[in-house]
This record gives sequence, structure tokens and C-alpha cells, in this order.
Amino acid sequence: MKKGEIYEGTVLELCFPNKGKIKYTDEDGTVYMCTVKDALPGQTVRFAVKKKRERKCECVLIEVLEKSPLQSKEPKCEHFGRCGGCTYEELEYEKQVELKAEMVKKLIDPVCSDYIFEGITKSPNPWEYRNKMEFSFGDEYKDGPLALGLHAKNSNYDLVNVTKCHIVNNDFNQILNAVFEYCNKKELPYFHVRRRCGYLRHLLIRRAQKTGEILVDLVTRSDVAGYDGKEPLSDAELKELSKIITNLKLNGKVVGFLHTINDSFGDAVINEKTDIVYGRDYIYEELLGLKFKISAFSFFQTNSLGAEKLYEKAREYIGEIKGSTVFDLYSGTGTIAQMLAKSAGHVTGVEIVPEAVEAAKVNAKLNNLENCDFLVGDVLKVLDDIKEKPDYIVLDPPRAGIMPKAMEKIINYSVDRIVYISCVPTSLARDLEPLLAAGYKLQKVACVDMFPQTKGVESCVLLERVSNKKSGFLCEDGRLLSD
Repeated sequence: MKKGEIYEGTVLELCFPNKGKIKYTDEDGTVYMCTVKDALPGQTVRFAVKKKRERKCECVLIEVLEKSPLQSKEPKCEHFGRCGGCTYEELEYEKQVELKAEMVKKLIDPVCSDYIFEGITKSPNPWEYRNKMEFSFGDEYKDGPLALGLHAKNSNYDLVNVTKCHIVNNDFNQILNAVFEYCNKKELPYFHVRRRCGYLRHLLIRRAQKTGEILVDLVTRSDVAGYDGKEPLSDAELKELSKIITNLKLNGKVVGFLHTINDSFGDAVINEKTDIVYGRDYIYEELLGLKFKISAFSFFQTNSLGAEKLYEKAREYIGEIKGSTVFDLYSGTGTIAQMLAKSAGHVTGVEIVPEAVEAAKVNAKLNNLENCDFLVGDVLKVLDDIKEKPDYIVLDPPRAGIMPKAMEKIINYSVDRIVYISCVPTSLARDLEPLLAAGYKLQKVACVDMFPQTKGVESCVLLERVSNKKSGFLCEDGRLLSD
């Protein structure tokens, strides 16, 4: 096999995240294992070799020659295939969750085979489940007309002009179309990241699933850079747009319309300044009997009803904690900490994002919880300043997982039980190795499908200490080395 050459093959299995595996035998009899992103088991595909290292190749999908038996239904969305969001719309929902559970188990089994795999819990809603979306302004092709939607598949720049998305409530679609129509009518240019000119950047919408409250945030530059004669939206025009949105016949209720300024050159949504055009700058959501105040930029699980399933599993795994001290590390806005505080003696949350910590404090007060504290900073450093010792630990780290030095400090607490929640099973599998080597036993693993129609999946595991052995130490890349 040669880099850049095109080949054909049948996908044998799927590995996280959505990587099809093909065994290809070259003319000279050499067998190569090829990884093809976005391919499904059973598909016959044409693919190009992107990278080659010995007998392993990373490949790009060129064309599906023959569909997989799993592709048994027509996609619900007219944008499917072009939009980079959903991947599994052609699969029955039962098959989607089966694939995700298999991918997680396939990663965990090589690390530990002696555990109970509890399978996967379905999302209460396989459609219209997301409570937040960030839509982008751009064009569908180079120098094309204004578009507002989601990034095209495998593209950092091209957009799909979304008119209707099915993984959000239809309120999102109505607001999306109203904002697009207004901005298009005003002939406002979108911000070109590469050219560093333009005005319109993003449209952020949040809608609470329980309360139906909606928050809309239009993100733009402070000026119309590079376009002589073009002016940014005036205060009167922003109020006019907010009135159009609040007059829409929606299932929920718009409680706030915001205008955020972002003059940075990157494509991320960055809040440099936010003004309230209408209403307030937050919504309320409810989870497991608790109330949460969520701002435009707060971190909050995107599937509220699915989050309840995930947190119920975490609460089940942590077990009896009456009167105990619990650490919730990488605590975000403190959702898990507050859920546990109802029965724990004391809960301490640690989170590196200051805005998330402030939100956690506000929400704890909102829920009349006085036995939980939230500290801002890197887990690695903050743990040195905490005098109390935990009886139990809950971990919900970012996608990259836990840094080795932070893992050492977590292990040194020698708590009886650890519950680890992860949205990236590859990071989870890596982090399990030092925990198992330090005397913990993997007791249970469960998955929750927080992201139907997509490749994403959440995992929740229970670890219990069975010995104090220390069979190794961690080097900087997270590998475990023998003493």
C-alpha cells in the first residue's frame, strides 16, 4: 500500500470514535490494517491512504460502494451526509446504542476483563434532545451567499445552511430561520476567519427541556471589518430583531436576547462583552429535583433528560455516603456535587474555569445547599491546599482525561470508592491502568447515550479499593512503568 493511493475493502468492525477497520492484503501478500473514519461495519468502501506506518494505515473515505446491512432506514434530516453533526441517522436506534456499547467494551476489556458490564442506557428522547446549539455564520462554498448553520462534514470552513435540525426542539429552527432572514435582509457579511474581515459570527441558543425557557445570543464583531460603508447592527436594530424572535409562536418562551462581542481571530465562541438586549442573561433548568441557573456560556450537559440518567447511575455507584466527605473533581457547574450534597456530609468541588465555579456557588445557594464548597483552579494544585481528606471521589474530567501527576494525588487519598464519568472512552481506558495498578478493582461499567444520532457516548465506572499495592509509577505521558 502506498500513501495517496486509492483502494477498496469491506469494513470488519467499528472502533471509537467511528473508525471502521479494514484488513487489506496487498499484491505481495502483505496484510495491512486500515482505519477509515466514518465507515460502518459491513460497508464496502473506496478509500485513500493518508498516513502509513509499517502495516498500519490511516485512511480517508472516498466513496461507499455498498451499504452496510445496518443502514436500514432513510435519514430523517435533509442535511444528513453533508452536515458534520449526525452520523447514525440511517441506523435504527437500537443498533446505534449497540454499536456504542460495543465500542466502549472493546476499549475497556484489554485493560480489565474481570468486571460487570451493565450495557447502555438509552436517551429518553432520541430526537430533539439537545438543550444548546452553536450555529455559525459563513458560506456553503467559497465566496457563496450568506449561510447560517453547522460545519460541513470534514470541513473547518464550509457550512451547511441548516433550515431544520432534528436533534433540537423546533423552537431552535424557528429562531435560526428568523435570525438568518433578518441578517440576510440587512446584507451583513459573515466574519472570514482566514481573511479576518466581516461581522456576523455565531448564533447561540439554549432551551431548558424542563422549564422551556429560551436564551438567544447573537455573536458578532464590534465592527464590520474590511467592508467600507457597512455598519454594525445598531441598538434599535438589535431590539427590532429581539422583538421578531419574542413574537414567534414557540413551544417554549424566550426569556432573554443577548448580543456578544467577539473580536478575536479564532473560530471559537469567545465572550469579550455581552449586552442584554431583552429580558435576562440566564435560563433555569431542573435536574433530579434541583434547580440550575444557566448563562449563555455556562457548561451544562447538552441532554438534560439524559444527564438525569447519567447522574442517577453515578449516585447508584457511589453508594451510601451519609455523613461522608466527597470530592467532585473537575466539577464544572457543580451539578454532580449538588446531587450528592443532599445525602453527603460535605462535598468539595474543584474546577479550573472561574465562571463555572461562580455558577456552581449560585446554584448551590439556589438549592439551599450549605454543605458543599466550590474551589477554582487546577486539580493538580488545588488538592495541595485542601486540608480535609475525602472518603469518596467522583471524577468527571475533560476530554483529554486526567494528567499523570494529578492522578498520583488522587490515588494517594486511598478512598474506598471512585466513580469516573467520561465522554471519551479512550481517555477512560488509559486512566484505568494506573488506578488498577494502585490497588483498585474495576467493578462496574455502564454507558449512557447522551448524544443519539451521533458518535458520542458517556461512560460511568465504579472502582473499589481492594489493596494498597503500588506496582508502578506514572511517567509524563501517562504510561505505567514497573518499579
